[in-house]
Amino acid sequence: MEVKVVRKVLDVNDTNAQRNRLRFAEKKVFVLNVMSSPGSGKTTLLQKTLAEIMPDIRTGVIVGDICTSNDADRLSAAGVPVVQVNTDEFGGDCHLAAHVIEKAAENFDLDALDLLIVENVGNLVCPAEFDIGENARAVVLSVTEGEDKPIKYPLMFRESDAAVLNKTDLLPYLDYDRDAAVDYIHQVHPGMPVFELSAKTGEGLAAWVDWIRGKVRGKG
Repeated sequence: MEVKVVRKVLDVNDTNAQRNRLRFAEKKVFVLNVMSSPGSGKTTLLQKTLAEIMPDIRTGVIVGDICTSNDADRLSAAGVPVVQVNTDEFGGDCHLAAHVIEKAAENFDLDALDLLIVENVGNLVCPAEFDIGENARAVVLSVTEGEDKPIKYPLMFRESDAAVLNKTDLLPYLDYDRDAAVDYIHQVHPGMPVFELSAKTGEGLAAWVDWIRGKVRGKG
């Protein structure tokens, strides 16, 4: 019975996600779902990314968190429209589902956007299971996490289109094998681009920004 209930939830979500995908395609908006565990530096990465792509790429952001508007406040300072979704209002979900994105997107003028970034709830499990109607997914892994995260949470890395290895400025102070981390990513998802960078210093950021620009230009 439990399996049937879960399958039904995912089936309903997939239907909602397809509706989102058609809506975003109609409006020519590229949707990027950015996922990670808490503390990976996801928000700082997005702050630096927005500074590079705005105003050339007209961007809006949906921020998912269980509580607070801290991340949304930081991102709105970049001059982009931001919608905060707090999941504690409906049980503290550890992910954003398609119907939540559909509702949040109503707060944007989609005709005025080229790119919609979804900063998903910090979690390496649930967000990977829920299609939200996005065009691409990126997972952020910091060097302060274990190298083996990709093989411990393979679905997240298997379902993503790009990986960011963040906080590389800390490598001189850590016992961390960056080559092993990248190798584990490619064991799970062969050929996936991995952007090694420091969102704090900006080193390596250009390649990540170029990837986003290319995706938005090609709308896929």
